[in-house]
Amino acid sequence: MGLPMARTNYSFEKRQRELAKKKKREDKLQQRSEQRREKSQQDESRTGEEDQPDGDASGHS
Repeated sequence: MGLPMARTNYSFEKRQRELAKKKKREDKLQQRSEQRREKSQQDESRTGEEDQPDGDASGHS
């Protein structure tokens, strides 16, 4: 009789794939939220500049 063959641990491999997918999904969500935050900051800075015309910032003549 010979030694039994080593069996592949499919559940371990599946768990590793699931963890990799989860990490990739979290990274993508984080990157999207950072992009949204940067975009909103840029929009706020643009609208702040448009609200104040050149000259008298108080609006009184």
